[in-house]
Amino acid sequence: MGATTAGAAEITVLSTPTMQGVLTDLAPVFTRATGHTLGLTLEGVPALKRRIEAGETFDVALLLPAAIDDLSKSGKIAVGSRSDIARTAAGVAVSAGAKKPPVGTSEDLKRTLLAAKTISYSRDSASGSYFLHLLDRLGIETEVKPKLLAVTGRSPVEAVARGEAELTVITVPNIVDVESVALAGLIPEELQNYTTLSIGVSANAKERKAAEQLIAFLRSPAAAAAIRSKGLEPIVP
Repeated sequence: MGATTAGAAEITVLSTPTMQGVLTDLAPVFTRATGHTLGLTLEGVPALKRRIEAGETFDVALLLPAAIDDLSKSGKIAVGSRSDIARTAAGVAVSAGAKKPPVGTSEDLKRTLLAAKTISYSRDSASGSYFLHLLDRLGIETEVKPKLLAVTGRSPVEAVARGEAELTVITVPNIVDVESVALAGLIPEELQNYTTLSIGVSANAKERKAAEQLIAFLRSPAAAAAIRSKGLEPIVP
């Protein structure tokens, strides 16, 4: 994986915020190994997909598998370049100073969501869509919707950290290591939504070889510990 400094490149990476902690920790390791640096743009999957469809330039995109596949079909991502990197579960985030509410069963979760005064979520994210579907599955959409705080341009976890919302439902990596926020627990198995994160190379990548090196690195044993530390499970090739 070695690269000379003369051949160093900046790889333009468009990524879901779910991978922020992993990429932040691994970027300097990758740079030391290859000389390449990462130029990160973090945003929800639907928003990034729209930007790519509109012609935004990039080298690699870290999105959901369906988004990568759709963009491959439309010629935006190179066919056959998709690699699955990691998988994670959804959980409930609360203030670090608050008593953790019970969420271990469907009934526990239902009562906790009904009791919460304010719940933050992002309209333009996969986690936000899952949460709204979860309310429907629990049969409490009508009761909970008036208490929802929709956030834009930031994570709903930030609203919990600032005391603007009592809790949020989101993938675990978005909760881990966030100051003033704690994981109350995982969504019960029968309601759980496991999210796979996949990476694909732009069909018009300026730094294709460096992008391929990044993908190989993210799928290597050297990256596995960092991936696990952020609440994800690496998908081994």
